Amino acid sequence: MAERLAIDGGTPVIAEPIPSGVHGPSAIDDREINAVTEVLRSGRLFRFVEDSHVAAFETEAAALLGVNHALMVNSGTSAIICALTGIGVGPGDEVIVPGYTFIATAAAVVGVGAIPVIAEIDESLGMDPADVERKITPHTKAILPVHMQGVPCRLDDLMAIAKRHDLKMVEDCCQCVGGRYNGAYTGTWGEAGAWSLNYFKVISCGEGGMVFTDDYDIYERTAFASDAAMPMWMSDKEWQNPPFSRQGYRPSEIMGSIARVQLSKLEDILSHTRRLKKAFLAELDEPKGYIPQHVDDPDGECGISAAIIVKDPELTPKYVEALKAEGLGAGTAYNEGFPDRHIYYYWDSILFKHSHHPSGYPWKDPAYKGNVEYSRDMCPQTLSILGRALRFGFNVNMQEDHARLMAAAINKVDAALG
Repeated sequence: MAERLAIDGGTPVIAEPIPSGVHGPSAIDDREINAVTEVLRSGRLFRFVEDSHVAAFETEAAALLGVNHALMVNSGTSAIICALTGIGVGPGDEVIVPGYTFIATAAAVVGVGAIPVIAEIDESLGMDPADVERKITPHTKAILPVHMQGVPCRLDDLMAIAKRHDLKMVEDCCQCVGGRYNGAYTGTWGEAGAWSLNYFKVISCGEGGMVFTDDYDIYERTAFASDAAMPMWMSDKEWQNPPFSRQGYRPSEIMGSIARVQLSKLEDILSHTRRLKKAFLAELDEPKGYIPQHVDDPDGECGISAAIIVKDPELTPKYVEALKAEGLGAGTAYNEGFPDRHIYYYWDSILFKHSHHPSGYPWKDPAYKGNVEYSRDMCPQTLSILGRALRFGFNVNMQEDHARLMAAAINKVDAALG
């Protein structure tokens, strides 16, 4: 007989609140404070200085990832824009993005004058490779997979599709900094990868991002895309390609100094969160009323989140309320009462093709010969999955016992409702 649920008068599994935290920011200590203080006392806040922290961060991050080139910028969005520019995406091109990612992923595509095509997700909460292949047209230039909440998507399948159709790939690793897939870091599978160093990410300098690649020509184009004056700032460099003018996405030395310290903590942060996730998974009973999120590479994921997908949509709100009563905050990823910009349903500027210019650019650009249409119900599989997906986070302030309690709460509720 199932244990009496707390919502029905039973004893809650979790008596004390689970510690909260925000990954990188929660790991800040005197090392970041001293690094920033040193920069401020030097008065050298601009990145193009001798012994630059930004340049050192680029070198150190590239070495960690095993890539030839890395360029720090001022946000993850900027990193994606630079990466897309680097691989030659522009007006007339379509880029396939998942229906579950922050709107900035699709906005970056618009930012280079291309057209975002929205694909379904599957039980991995990442791109559904089958739908990606269905969405390919003669205008498709690239696939832009997103590794959401530290879990790499089905890269083997997506890489096979890209190769089969001669498409390029930029990986959005903004929520998966340090994640691996089959032994290689996320972002190193496609032509280029993008990190975010935003406040909410695995490591953080408040804002910031990085684009990385093995290809020198792509690197040069990302450099030009990041700063219209790049050839002037790096006048001693022998550029192989003619420079072109784009926007200004430079980071500051303050950002670089924090990012370097945070980078040195990356493996410790991930080691901790991975232990938490493994303790959580080990405690889970065989599910009755839900299926666990599919994870292709459990050893490579960041371990910062877990998700269960309730089988019966009618039972989903009951799971939510019962888990809350047990002391485990839970909510569906998709909820019509909360306009989460991580879900395509709420991307009004994309769905309604809002342009910064009366011409309707880029959707009505003469270079674009396609005809992509959007609607709120265009990805029913995505809305169905996210409407039943309950997400749980792990952070550096938690211990393994907290993770086990979270699993115990899920076990109790599933035994009663599943």
